[in-house]
Amino acid sequence: MTSYQLPLLADPPSAAPGTVYTVASGDLRPSANVTCWPTQQQLEADLAAAVTALDWKVERGHAFDPDKGHGFIDSQRAGIEVFKQLPVDAPLIVVEAVWQYSHHVLAGLRSHRGPILIVANWSGEFPGLVGLLNLTASLTKAGVKHSALWSKDFTDEWAVEGLRTWLATGELRHDTSHVRDLPALPDDAEVELGRALATQLAREKAIIGVFDEGCMGMYNAIFDDELINPLGIYKERLSQSALVAEMARVPDEEAHAVRRWLDEAGMTFHTGTDEATELTDAQLTSQFKMYIAALRISDDFGLDAVGIQYQQGLKDTVPASDLAEGLLNNVQRPPVLSRDGSRELYAGAPLPHFNEVDEGVAVDSLVTNRIWTAMGLDPATTLHDIRWGEQYGDDFVWVFEISGSVPASHNGGYDKSYSMRQPPMFFPLGGGTLSGVSKPGEIVWSRVFIMDGALHVDLGRGTVVELPEEETRRRLESTNPQWPIMHAVLHGVGRDQLMARHKANHANVAYAPDRETADRALRVKAAMFAELGLHVHLCGEVDL
Repeated sequence: MTSYQLPLLADPPSAAPGTVYTVASGDLRPSANVTCWPTQQQLEADLAAAVTALDWKVERGHAFDPDKGHGFIDSQRAGIEVFKQLPVDAPLIVVEAVWQYSHHVLAGLRSHRGPILIVANWSGEFPGLVGLLNLTASLTKAGVKHSALWSKDFTDEWAVEGLRTWLATGELRHDTSHVRDLPALPDDAEVELGRALATQLAREKAIIGVFDEGCMGMYNAIFDDELINPLGIYKERLSQSALVAEMARVPDEEAHAVRRWLDEAGMTFHTGTDEATELTDAQLTSQFKMYIAALRISDDFGLDAVGIQYQQGLKDTVPASDLAEGLLNNVQRPPVLSRDGSRELYAGAPLPHFNEVDEGVAVDSLVTNRIWTAMGLDPATTLHDIRWGEQYGDDFVWVFEISGSVPASHNGGYDKSYSMRQPPMFFPLGGGTLSGVSKPGEIVWSRVFIMDGALHVDLGRGTVVELPEEETRRRLESTNPQWPIMHAVLHGVGRDQLMARHKANHANVAYAPDRETADRALRVKAAMFAELGLHVHLCGEVDL
């Protein structure tokens, strides 16, 4: 008999027959969890009613916390403790009406042996659909089998039938017939360009600057070196504390010069004096210092693209990073000189920024920047959350929306762009956005993701449409009115098809002047990604 103190392991609880267990992953920010809790309660009640109507019982896996004012799993440790109390082989539904941090529940879901379903409410009020897409993408990267379902209130026939199928079989499959593997490409000028750019990248290499990885629990957005190094892409790992230190070295006058440049370009700033609720000149000055500091650090390390996490590292330190991010992504932007004043940094070109340190977007925006530049097109790119959408006329029009930063050229220029204070719920120290309504035109959309231990990319074509002002306002008020919005129609890709397939909460977008050019740019992009060794998939109506 051993004299060592062995751990005492409790036997896992047994699943009750005919019972579905539920959990809810939440934000790390208490203000967001408290604000969003009533919406979460409504979704859970709607889902419970639907499950009960199908003769199953619902047992919530963790209780409401009266001290915190919500019932979300709000940390990784909390998630681990919750899953210790759950039957490991029980049917499990993760219910999401909000943005959630996937790593809060990833540890438990990795070891769960029962069927897993991720559900969200079809609503733009809070980003539950965005949270669902991030969690399903993270589970895809982790190789965890799961299903997903979405509904306004789980009373519609489509959602009820999907729920019935999952309860009966433990699996739910959606139509993804819009996706096809890349066929053999013709030997034309576009394919030649794509292959040449791929060869250049692999041989000459590029560096992406990462200001702290793992933003907001986005496990799916962390790309291992072993996957991206063979493409010729390497990481420079940077600390956001270094960014704050560099901001402190920027004189006020340099920040004020950025503001004057933007004022002269016609950008509107909606400012006030209340630091807690309004955008102030002091917040803007800090953001302009971040813009300058990011360019100088990028120059120090010879970066080809850069990503700032902001949350959680900087949210309690400085105003939001979004305004700086949007400026970086635009060709025309306030000039920034080296510290000694001898050189303009990245003159006449954007420095691609991948918001929230999404490294899938880093790969994508780097590739897009090189292709669009070589084709003589505006290389400004950005990512958007796939936030929500509704039918409008003959089309399903998506709300693509990101938390405050798009290149001004996507809005039609600085004179059509504006800056508003970020919502205090997410951004306690405020800061302005670079917002606007994306101009109508043709876009190429894409997503690089990890599946089965390898890099994949989905490529598609879309059109940004112009909606009446009152409809645009309704959609903004239904989501976040401070943030930039894109009215996107994705050709040949239905609502449920995109939700079922898309392996991220973000999509990368770039404009083309017309349909023919969009097709040519898409062909170059497909050729470049294929040459780099990615698994390339075409989505919807794509003409190669």
